Amino acid sequence: MRSITIAGREVSVIGLGAWQFGSTSWGWDREFGAREAKAIVERAVELGITFFDTAEVYAGGASERILGAALREHRDQAFVASKVWPTHPLRPQVLAAAVGSLARLQMDRIDLYQVHWPNPLLPISWTMAGMRDLLDAGRIGAVGVSNFSLGQWRRAEAALGAVVPSNQVRYNLIQRAPERGLLPFAQEQGRVIIAYSPLAQGLLSGRYAPGHAPGGVRLLNRLFTPENLHRVRPVLDALGAVAKAHAATRAQIALAWVVAKPGVVAIPGAKSVEQVEQNAAAADIELSSGEAAALEEASRAFRPAGPLRSAWPMARRWLSVS
Repeated sequence: MRSITIAGREVSVIGLGAWQFGSTSWGWDREFGAREAKAIVERAVELGITFFDTAEVYAGGASERILGAALREHRDQAFVASKVWPTHPLRPQVLAAAVGSLARLQMDRIDLYQVHWPNPLLPISWTMAGMRDLLDAGRIGAVGVSNFSLGQWRRAEAALGAVVPSNQVRYNLIQRAPERGLLPFAQEQGRVIIAYSPLAQGLLSGRYAPGHAPGGVRLLNRLFTPENLHRVRPVLDALGAVAKAHAATRAQIALAWVVAKPGVVAIPGAKSVEQVEQNAAAADIELSSGEAAALEEASRAFRPAGPLRSAWPMARRWLSVS
């Protein structure tokens, strides 16, 4: 497995996003999923995956608890990232949130502690004061941000008085906004983009079509409307052509495209051991310049229809961590 450096640590370019662990959105309850998660995590470690990402709000804290239990025998091999929710922006709230996350993870240190979203009402300096305390106390290894603009990322660094080595953002073949500012900055300054939703919530796998859309939280995503499932077809066809040449799946080619970008780590989720095996194998696929260009040409032609749908209803369901 290829690696990349985050805050002085070598981590795998393909990680494992754990938001689905314990989530009812996957048809699991708060307990069911722990057995499956343990098998997924153990196989991930065997395959050389070392980056594991979670957050206090995922499944109301159950994701952290399940991930921590699954990693209990593999802590030395794992780089664990978690996040504090923006409703905990004040210094004492940040400290309390970290204590809660550490307890659920059953760890004495979080390798990368990220601000999940910028708070639109309060200055980032208030949150970074708490992060600075955690950093100085050795409770966290580094401070990251998530869903921050380039200006917000720079202000976070200034407030912390230290490098903020990563920004976790949505990045995939059809959602390429980070290429306008964030990714060039990361590449120039030795920072890292952590790409969540690298498969566009499974859309780029080719499993969905008009009349066969996913349910659950993905109903909030306009990409899964019948019109957009039709419009994305040329992108899926391009992925399919490249996949055939590599004896791979569309999902693997989509992941390979993401992690071929310098300074990028992808954190796809996995609901099965088979999925994590397929994700890990994507790190070894080398796309030619012609293949990458064909994929990017198809992606540029894709224009989703319809209004953006808010993620806040889903977020409110998760806000059970106080």
